[in-house]
Amino acid sequence: MYTIAIGIGENRNVLKAISIFKTQHSDCNIKLIEKEEDLIKAIKDEDVDAVIRGSLPSSSIMKDIKEHYSSNLITRATYVNGENQEFLLSPVGIDEGSTIEEKYEIAINCAKFLEKLQKTPKIAILAGGRKGDYGRSEEINKSIDESEKLFDLLSKTNLDVKNYYILIEQAVKDKCNVIIAPDGITGNIIFRTLILINKWPSNGAITFGLDKIYIDTSRSQSVEGYLRSIKLAYNLNNIY
Repeated sequence: MYTIAIGIGENRNVLKAISIFKTQHSDCNIKLIEKEEDLIKAIKDEDVDAVIRGSLPSSSIMKDIKEHYSSNLITRATYVNGENQEFLLSPVGIDEGSTIEEKYEIAINCAKFLEKLQKTPKIAILAGGRKGDYGRSEEINKSIDESEKLFDLLSKTNLDVKNYYILIEQAVKDKCNVIIAPDGITGNIIFRTLILINKWPSNGAITFGLDKIYIDTSRSQSVEGYLRSIKLAYNLNNIY
């Protein structure tokens, strides 16, 4: 039987989501986790097929994961999948995506994930300003320079990639299914704006660099949001 471990914290919406999921999938065993250290154990447990953070705090969990997989680059991408939009947004961890090399690996991992879902990746690179904004500040210059270097690297692959600079609205309009933010702080703000304020449907954040399905979820998620994450973990069993 397929086993999913889910963290139970202060947001009890996750329990409501589990209750709904159980009525739909009797072939799946749900293991409730109440402590962060036990969630880490579940990630290492070969008898657990997938792990969802649920409403437990994230910082110590990600720290322990990165220490356990010290040889791997551990990153996350929020999976937005609604009726009108579908894309992976990354980096979304505030301490992720700080270098061009890391953002390159993130983009490649996002593309590989979509290919497993039999979808064609279409990558949008973002920056802290338009191309014409170059020269307005050193910070803006650095962001634009990095976006262009990242574009050059990804252009050497066979992936469909375009530098949208700051025009995220155009990237979404063009149906890009991978959106690479300038850095993790910006990506986290985009996530909170789209998902937590505007209620765009998120399936949680897919974590790359592990040998286990791990979906990182917000502590502020709705019942529907947690339910989408559980269903994603369940469905990924047929892919991984």
